Amino acid sequence: MTIELDASRREFPPFSLQRLMETCFGRGNGERLCILIDLPDPREIKDFAFLQDQRLSIQNYGYEVFYKGFKNGGLEAMNYVGGEIFAYKETGGSNLDMEDDCYAPDGTHLSLDRDIYPKYDLILCVSTFSATAPLTAKCKEFGFRGATLHGLNQIILETGLSVDYDVVSEQAERLRLGLTRADWFEIDFVVEGRTSTLRLLTDGQEAQKSHGLCPPGRPDVANLPAGEVYFVPEGAEGEFPFKYDEETLGLLTVTGGKIISSRLIYGDYAKIEAHNAKLKHDPMTGALGELGFGTQVLPFSGRDIQDEKILGTIHIATGRDDHLGGKLTPDMFKERLNASHDDVLYAPHKTPEVKVPEVRMHRDGETIVIMGNYKPGAYMIDLLTQETTATVGA
Repeated sequence: MTIELDASRREFPPFSLQRLMETCFGRGNGERLCILIDLPDPREIKDFAFLQDQRLSIQNYGYEVFYKGFKNGGLEAMNYVGGEIFAYKETGGSNLDMEDDCYAPDGTHLSLDRDIYPKYDLILCVSTFSATAPLTAKCKEFGFRGATLHGLNQIILETGLSVDYDVVSEQAERLRLGLTRADWFEIDFVVEGRTSTLRLLTDGQEAQKSHGLCPPGRPDVANLPAGEVYFVPEGAEGEFPFKYDEETLGLLTVTGGKIISSRLIYGDYAKIEAHNAKLKHDPMTGALGELGFGTQVLPFSGRDIQDEKILGTIHIATGRDDHLGGKLTPDMFKERLNASHDDVLYAPHKTPEVKVPEVRMHRDGETIVIMGNYKPGAYMIDLLTQETTATVGA
């Protein structure tokens, strides 16, 4: 087996809804399925009025690829029933809890808790804002399986959703085993010649993986595209840069697992002031809830849902982590809109002004360099290519 580590040389098969569903969820067995989308005004699903709004391209994919894909013979071919589509009000932030109200294309006003979650076995959510955290909580309560596909675009459809998720799972497991039970990870950042370091404590915990497989037998929600190994940090200390926008970069100070302050590197000082005011008002907004490493070889899509899954990238998340097995729950935040889970992605296209020369893991008394300069190090490549021949891109 050869593993191609250069996305520009990798060939992807055409997207197949049936292949994606059967690989990720198994062959259908008469389960009832539906699609959820988020809309600024969910009543605009009536008569599919939202399709006239060109700004709602993600929801258009939910309609064209999934809703029509199931209605035009896909349900029968995959042995599912239903295939209905419903809309709920967009939450306004990543992984914020969803309002219960939702609407059907005939204008009927429904309840997610009463009419959707208990009546469907498989729920696919194609949305602007990630719903992984709230749907993970709901699947445990109501017993359904599903997937979140926020930020969907054509690149994701043709690459991240066209891969063989059995292979994705195998490669994620290889990396998971190579990183699991680490004591800590350290990340060096360089901005304008200055180096800062963040240490995230993992205290020997088992690494987890997002691998796209959600087989029958237990409630679960996959995040697609998948492909990462992640930890819920037990603590963190140090500093790391944060990109507020294309013009503003700040340096965040972390103590006791939380961001406690930001100071300006360059750009708009008002954004730094606003962040510091938010941290003071609601300190839980600075809690670090995830450390993740991408495991797939994919092209950058411009959407974090795929780009954080790319081998060589790293992401740190702030906010709630209950959907990852952590202890940070929405009730710990002073305001509902603060109880989000926000990934901070470091990747060559996303943060070119931030260099990441080295990422280190400490495990079993040994410190190992695992990544550098947005590329997997020899250790990670060896994990992926044991008993294989790798082609490493320049």
